[in-house]
Amino acid sequence: MKKILQGNEAIARGAWEAGVVVGCAYPGTPSSEIMAELSKYKEIYTEWSPNEKVAVEVAHGASLAGGRAMACMKHVGLNVAADPFMTISYTGVKGGLVIVVADDPGQHSSQNEQDSRNWTRFGKVPMLEPADSEECKDFTKAAFEISERFDTPVLLRSETRVSHCDSPVELGERKESTIQRGLDQKETPKYVMVPMYARVKRVAIEERIAKLADYADSEFPYNAMEINDPSIGFITSGVTYLYTKEVFPQYSFLKLGMVWPLPKKMIAAFFKKVKKVMVVEELDPFLETEIKAMGHKVRYGKNVIPAIGELSPSIVKQSLMKAVEGKRFQAPKVRIKSEDLPRRPPNLCAGCAHRPLFYALKKLGLYVFGDIGCYALAVAPPLSAMHASTCMGAGVGGAYGAGKVIGKDGLGKICAVLGDSTFFHSGVTPLMDAAYNKGYSTTIILDNGITAMTG
Repeated sequence: MKKILQGNEAIARGAWEAGVVVGCAYPGTPSSEIMAELSKYKEIYTEWSPNEKVAVEVAHGASLAGGRAMACMKHVGLNVAADPFMTISYTGVKGGLVIVVADDPGQHSSQNEQDSRNWTRFGKVPMLEPADSEECKDFTKAAFEISERFDTPVLLRSETRVSHCDSPVELGERKESTIQRGLDQKETPKYVMVPMYARVKRVAIEERIAKLADYADSEFPYNAMEINDPSIGFITSGVTYLYTKEVFPQYSFLKLGMVWPLPKKMIAAFFKKVKKVMVVEELDPFLETEIKAMGHKVRYGKNVIPAIGELSPSIVKQSLMKAVEGKRFQAPKVRIKSEDLPRRPPNLCAGCAHRPLFYALKKLGLYVFGDIGCYALAVAPPLSAMHASTCMGAGVGGAYGAGKVIGKDGLGKICAVLGDSTFFHSGVTPLMDAAYNKGYSTTIILDNGITAMTG
């Protein structure tokens, strides 16, 4: 049976079909819907964890007990989870463990535009990158199989367009994992990363990544060549494959479903089959850099394709039209001038309790260290009552640090504002620091009673 699913819904469906028993997340656009959807399946325990680090640690614990587990977050959330993630690469897993990270090219609801593919090379773990909802489901299931087969956590990378697209998905049945449940004290050397055990595992992960590279070349079914017109070949992955295929369907493609480790033999074979190779990818030149390091000549990549912002079929066409067909891109005529459209920047909702708070802070003339969430909109006129915002929880530490420079003169002039969810996420530790070391700033914790918005 087929059903139209959002990409995030399809990831949840894939986890259910794969036999997942534990799902953990901290909400963050564009990943939030995954855990909300996963919670609808009665066979799975789900939770909103205090932060992404805790989510990964809980999921890893479930894996050690033999259950398949998944942790979900947006790209900046993986920064928070990096501490356990980097060591879980060493310990490996028992039950399959998949970490879903949703990137946000174009910064639609994020404080930065980082490319999470860099984590896969850094952490020495495989990464899969789906292009549509069907692949979201299929790749999620494949990720759990890879995790258990190669004793590794697996990163599944989505993006805003993939997470929020709607397309047909072939629904399957749930299949329980055959891994035996339970904890075994004899496995201590595998899971306790003191130096004498970690040094052994350091060698093992290099052997594992070599085996994964062979698997990517010979067995992984979602790395595929499409040889059409051999004069030009595109190497791409994820949603950029769909963009490029829409614009230049007549040419050849190497579509990578596993973006790390890369299938070196397949890439070399593709270069032999086509005359001119172009790499199309969003954000960093991740694929391009690795392919060039293999000794291959990439004619066009980030030398013509933007490395900033979200791509689209029109941007791909505009970037490559001259390189591909020797023609200049002709932009379609726009009948309505952009300046004629009413401007509607985001703003705090009418009746929102944040409005009077920030109005009061503005009247008091305080320097406000803010945080990530709805209240970041207080930076906009007419409130204009937020002056610094970095990441979740950072406002408390920032206000405390500024107070240490200004001294007692800062009393009543510096404050930090954060929500209750952000406080438990990462604001409690800098507040303990400020209290213990007698800081000169005021911290305001907004009792929202809910995690309403993180982007």
